[in-house]
Amino acid sequence: MGQIRAVLCGYYGKGNGGDEALLASLLQMLPPNVKPLVLSGNPRETKQRYQVESYDRMSAWQVFQVIRSAQVFIWGGGSLMQDVTSFASPMYYAGLMGLARQLGLRTIAWAQGIGPLERPIIRAIAKQVFAKCELVSVRDRASANLLLNWQTPCCLAPDPVWALESLPVKGLWDLPAPRVAVTLRQHPQLTPERIAILTKALVDFQKATQAFILLVPFQKAKDLAIAQSIESQLPGASKILTLEDPRELKGLFQGVEMAIGMRYHSLIMAAAHECRCFALSYDPKVSQLMQELSIPGWKLTDIPDEPKLITQTWLDCYANGDSLSAVQIQSLVDRSLIHRDLLTQALAAS
Repeated sequence: MGQIRAVLCGYYGKGNGGDEALLASLLQMLPPNVKPLVLSGNPRETKQRYQVESYDRMSAWQVFQVIRSAQVFIWGGGSLMQDVTSFASPMYYAGLMGLARQLGLRTIAWAQGIGPLERPIIRAIAKQVFAKCELVSVRDRASANLLLNWQTPCCLAPDPVWALESLPVKGLWDLPAPRVAVTLRQHPQLTPERIAILTKALVDFQKATQAFILLVPFQKAKDLAIAQSIESQLPGASKILTLEDPRELKGLFQGVEMAIGMRYHSLIMAAAHECRCFALSYDPKVSQLMQELSIPGWKLTDIPDEPKLITQTWLDCYANGDSLSAVQIQSLVDRSLIHRDLLTQALAAS
């Protein structure tokens, strides 16, 4: 079987740990005869980190040339087809899919989380784009139901990051235990008042548990300022840990007792390493994950105004909360490999 050139397209090279974890998972799952060509917001960094060919996702000329040179276009994973963060994003991905099909490439939508789609025009474009893909895999039931409504066949499996290999984090085990990881991100509903309430609750939680607090920005641009603001107010030992490699980001949770997180992939990574989790949901995908895994938590709009109540809830989760069992985790890992099997099957036919 000859080598297959495959363009990988997602929100890569933009400093977002979750999207980097999806790229690392995709590279891990590609059959050995596939040469990945990654479209990235930072091609040099992507090339260096993953040892792959990488091209500037915003250079029309580079994108056209690389797609023209390939046989397959793999689009995913994650929440790419949604119009909450921007109108431009779904148009960009739909445009590239259209170009790939025009140039005769086989198109695969991989590990997608579709929506929210609030504008009728974007909804119509998404419906058309998915209908034209040769194979579609999704990571959640809501996306599968949407495609079912559109009469587009798809394969449903847990997020591929469940199966991502973890790398050890240098110096992690030298930090005092127990360790609790916190991952918050900017969001209109995470108002300064709510940040102040959560910070006060975390201060009291730390006093009660003597935990070492790890503040983990998954995307520097959106998470670092909040982490710095919280750390400056913590009375006990704490550290802001910025990890660029998503495999280390996942490996971090091997040394953590409990995770308090907004970030979707922080909760998956933590749950995959038997951490107790507490979620603060800013998006339907997080709420759905909470439901599927029975993770306690609140929507941002439902966070109590009383810090003591939050502290008490966290202490209860810390002392009595359940992590996933090894059997449950293994089942999620095994089922997430359906995304790999789909690629193997699709690319064998190329």
